[in-house]
Amino acid sequence: MPSLATLTPLQHLNMDIDKKAVGYSNNTLSFCRLCFEEMSQWSQSLERLLSSKYGMKIFQAFLKSEFSDENLEFWVVCEDFKKIKSSFRMSSRAKKIFKLYIQAEAPREINIDHKTREVIRTNMKVASAVCFEEAQKIVYGLMEKDSYPRFLKSDIYRTLLDSTSGPMRT
Repeated sequence: MPSLATLTPLQHLNMDIDKKAVGYSNNTLSFCRLCFEEMSQWSQSLERLLSSKYGMKIFQAFLKSEFSDENLEFWVVCEDFKKIKSSFRMSSRAKKIFKLYIQAEAPREINIDHKTREVIRTNMKVASAVCFEEAQKIVYGLMEKDSYPRFLKSDIYRTLLDSTSGPMRT
């Protein structure tokens, strides 16, 4: 079996997807009609893509292949952050998010302007569910205008879509 370092993003994806949920046979994914319908809806909007469990995984695999998955990762982390109820936990998580994605030279630094970075720094003094809202909007916009259109033209998406439009479709 090849090492994880030598696998293509599509092979990584094949390892990650719950094989039972989508149908698995002879080391290949076989998608049902429902999956084709779902996958074809991904091209309607980034929101539709991100609302699908498998759409998110496939988009993430594509972004990883381009070494640009930090935006999606940040967006997902922010969605989870908004659900935190404990103010202590929220404050602690906000600091971690800031260190990982927001501060200059952060390990997974996202592409936001200095003004937004400073607004977040101020917001963090009293962390709330909207602490990262402006940065999340910027990142979503970047994905919508740049990464998402490239994804729709990518080999990963096209190959998966083509594989579902074969004999299984009625």
